[in-house]
Amino acid sequence: MSSHREAPEISKDPVADSTDVYAFVSPDNCDTVTLIANYLPLQGPAGGPNFYEFGDDVLYAIHIDNDNDGRPDVSYEFRFQVEVRNPDSFLYNTGPIGSLDDPNWNRRQTYTVTRVEGGDRRRVLAQGLACPPCNIGPLSTPDYPALAAAAVHQLDGGRSVFAGQRAEGFYVDLGAIFDLGTLRPFQQLHVMPAFTQPAPGVNTTKELNVHSIALQVPITDLTRGGRKPGDVADPHATIGVWTTASRRQARVINPTGRDTASGPFVQVSRLGNPLFNEVIVPMGKKDLWNSQPPADDKNFAQYVASPELAKLLPVLYPGVFPNLAAYTKPRADLLAILLTGIPSGVVPGFQNYTGDTQADMLRLNVAVPPATSPNILGLVAGDAAGFPNGRRVFDDVVTVELRAVAGLTLPLVDPAFTPDAATSQITDGLTPASVKNPYLTTFPYLGVPYDGYSTPSN
Repeated sequence: MSSHREAPEISKDPVADSTDVYAFVSPDNCDTVTLIANYLPLQGPAGGPNFYEFGDDVLYAIHIDNDNDGRPDVSYEFRFQVEVRNPDSFLYNTGPIGSLDDPNWNRRQTYTVTRVEGGDRRRVLAQGLACPPCNIGPLSTPDYPALAAAAVHQLDGGRSVFAGQRAEGFYVDLGAIFDLGTLRPFQQLHVMPAFTQPAPGVNTTKELNVHSIALQVPITDLTRGGRKPGDVADPHATIGVWTTASRRQARVINPTGRDTASGPFVQVSRLGNPLFNEVIVPMGKKDLWNSQPPADDKNFAQYVASPELAKLLPVLYPGVFPNLAAYTKPRADLLAILLTGIPSGVVPGFQNYTGDTQADMLRLNVAVPPATSPNILGLVAGDAAGFPNGRRVFDDVVTVELRAVAGLTLPLVDPAFTPDAATSQITDGLTPASVKNPYLTTFPYLGVPYDGYSTPSN
């Protein structure tokens, strides 16, 4: 989670595994939207001698739907290429790396950015852009922030791009949640009496890294007709965002280790709303879901309307969720939040509705300005600039989605329902303070990655 090892097949292919996607109006440049797609989950920083990198054989893409059909109208595609400068050395670097073209860096990676409109109109925005190296340690990467800053590239049209390693900013207690739904702050209420006291959450992703593709682009790059909506109620103000990774259809494994791929690209991973594939889609359909476009998500709507977790919570925590246990109607609140966006009139002064097409996308109303005092619980706490209006890097999406599944958002569409008293308190016990390397206040927002020398093995 958010989308770490969320399906059987993609868990075997981490270089193509979409782990998180973020979309928000940029607080450091309010005329732009920042889009971030993370891959390669759960990286231990001490990953030598073969440190982490994007796949040369993977097509990465961030997609935007601006006409409400669940299909991309604008896409940004990324292709990567590795240069090995000294194939006779086993080392990633042969001395300190002081710049992005330092000859001491033996395995350098560059990339091309292509903008695609309407599915077939392609324009290369830049090529040969340098990624930063991984953060190895104080001798090999003595000034890592400077290396990362040099890897923020300015493109034509007021666009910025970064691709490289970052600190994992998604905080979650995976160890507890997947141990039969234990929530440490409520563990004494669990059906299995192994605990008698509540406990603080444990951030499983603390001191781990990811690889991020980050874009900051003008709002007019993304909206239909190049508009810059100023009214939250404007139906053209909302865009849908998701990310994918694709591989060639055929692969030939050669004895030399240099495999050959051919044929069209086939989607092997995708991500819109956090936790959708982990928590909503059943095991037998997770790999199928990863291969489908959002436009086909009507085929998975039944699992949103009747989520398994909503049935499990009253069983795992007897007597804690009696109102949820008794509720048998389809979950119209979750269908709106995850598959259509929230229509006008449900939350006063807000909407991010994209019509009747059921599609799992992050929905961002670009007319909502950044919050001056952000709340990590986003919209449910009165902060309309936060999840599920897009997603910021620090939003507590685990708590928001747990509370929503437990019934907190049901009264918005069914006023007769009263959430159980515990619903507004449910959490895995983590906050942004659980992330050791802090978020940045400017692009690309995710913190400096942990280095292998200083970070204990997890």
